[in-house]
Amino acid sequence: MSKVFKLGSVVLAVSLVLTGKAFAVTEQQNSSLAQMTSFSQLADIKPTDWEFPALQSLVKRYGCKADFSPYEGERVLTRSEFAISLNACLLSINQLIAAGSNHLVNQDDLSSLRRLQTEFAGELNSLQARVDNLEVETTQLQAQQFSITTKLSGEAIFAIAGFTGTNKADDRDEPINDNIFVGSRVRLNFDTSFTGEDRLRVRLQATNTSSLDRVTGTAMARLGFDGDSNNELEISRLEYRFPISKQARGYVEATAGELNDFTDILNPFFSSSSSGAISRFGRRNPIYRQGFGTGVGINYEFSDAVSLSVGYIADRANDPEVGISESPYGAIAQLTLEPIKNAEIGLTYVRSYNNINTGTGSELANEPFDNDSDRITANSYGVQGSWRLNRHFNLGGWVGFTQATAEDLSSKPTADIFNYAITLAFPDAGKDGDLAGIVIGQPPKVISNEYGREFTDEANSWHLELFYRFPATDNIAITPSLLVITNPEHKYNSDTIYIGTVRTTFSF
Repeated sequence: MSKVFKLGSVVLAVSLVLTGKAFAVTEQQNSSLAQMTSFSQLADIKPTDWEFPALQSLVKRYGCKADFSPYEGERVLTRSEFAISLNACLLSINQLIAAGSNHLVNQDDLSSLRRLQTEFAGELNSLQARVDNLEVETTQLQAQQFSITTKLSGEAIFAIAGFTGTNKADDRDEPINDNIFVGSRVRLNFDTSFTGEDRLRVRLQATNTSSLDRVTGTAMARLGFDGDSNNELEISRLEYRFPISKQARGYVEATAGELNDFTDILNPFFSSSSSGAISRFGRRNPIYRQGFGTGVGINYEFSDAVSLSVGYIADRANDPEVGISESPYGAIAQLTLEPIKNAEIGLTYVRSYNNINTGTGSELANEPFDNDSDRITANSYGVQGSWRLNRHFNLGGWVGFTQATAEDLSSKPTADIFNYAITLAFPDAGKDGDLAGIVIGQPPKVISNEYGREFTDEANSWHLELFYRFPATDNIAITPSLLVITNPEHKYNSDTIYIGTVRTTFSF
């Protein structure tokens, strides 16, 4: 839509387009210009031509966003370049007039502007056409794109590992066949936000990294990124996180959720399977692993220093024969405190049913009643903490205690299971983005068992892990590591197992 403003004896046609596009050329000017094509319209604009100082004056006076400085005196402009700067001045003066600031526009400037507009009407029309075409293409692109709210991220892990030892931990008569093998894992995350504060995540994953418990005789040797889908792509995570209020946040885990999804496990430098600890045990307190599947949770922040997390997950919630009540489940409550700056402590309670197997400790710790019980309940208690002493050093660790009860055995025997770890992290030790890490601990061990003395672990196994992650590029990180397990399976005189791994992570 066009309006005409009369300033003195000057009549200026102004195009006020809602999209803020170019100053329009009047129909009468287009008609006269269509009949003439002078040689001067094809020539560049030199500093000595009248048009140059005329536009310079407008640029300087009205602060137009021109393609040249008003103080440039030697530069030669093409007519197209000149028209772009002229169009910027037309827009600036249009805005002043539309805002009712007519008194700020000099009458001589309006006359000069009208003369320039007439002289460059052809170039202005061409510029307008290009803007219109760009708007059409942009509209088509927006209509055809996958989603304006979905972000794709991914990572690929390639690992080469070797292991050695004398005999398997679960069978001293069967030797370990020392070997070197390769493994991989690929993940694609599609994160969608509907409000800007929520997140729907769909993860596709393909894995091909065998678990080392079969070849070493103990789950203590498992890597943190193992799994084998024969490289077939599958949905490995479907979850939705959303704000309930300013302090509360809700979680819905539809597929492959875990108890640690609902709270902070306070092991920031070791928890990631792609950039943290190499081992499964070194990533987090094993009591967090007593739950997997479908569930819901809430995190509530009382203040910056105090928060409470609760959650529930059922392994077979989709099975109508067992449902939520009879399915293996895990429920968690954790109070997280920040007593001093850069230090956090988590007090954790987990109630689980038929989920005692964490895949990290001894065989007895994962099956304390020798498969004779089909109804095992457990109460687990954990204390974990992290303290960032300075930029290059973080001290962390945890203690976990589980009391399991065989509900379907006549005497309802109980078994006590204990584990702990100390973690030392050295971020940016050699260069920005690198990380040196040390994990020292004891994987889950049965320390007492009413079901029988033979179901109590006899010795202490030590988990010793060292790794160094260095960024080869912004998107590639290489992590060599060494894992040493003494007295595997918590058995006296069982042979030490050594595992060396080089994990390469590609992120995009």
